[in-house]
Amino acid sequence: MTAIVNVSLKTGVLDSQGKAVHHALDSLNFKGVNDVRVGKQIVLQLTETDKDKAMAEVTKMCEEILANTVIEDFKIELI
Repeated sequence: MTAIVNVSLKTGVLDSQGKAVHHALDSLNFKGVNDVRVGKQIVLQLTETDKDKAMAEVTKMCEEILANTVIEDFKIELI
C-alpha cells in the first residue's frame, strides 16, 4: 500500500517560501497568480494491507515526525 502525505502551512502562517516564488513568478511576467503556498509531499511504501491500520500508523508518523502540527496541516491518501 502507498500512503501519500501532503503537508502544508496552516492558514494564517506566513509562507516566506511561497512569497519568494510568487515574487519570482511576477518578475517573470506571470501576472495571473494571486498567491502561492509551498508545501511538501511524502510518499511512503507500506507493508500494511489493512487501510484502517495503515491510516492510524501514518497519522501517528505525521503527528510525531513528518509534520509540525503547531504550524502545519497534513492530509493522507492511501492507494
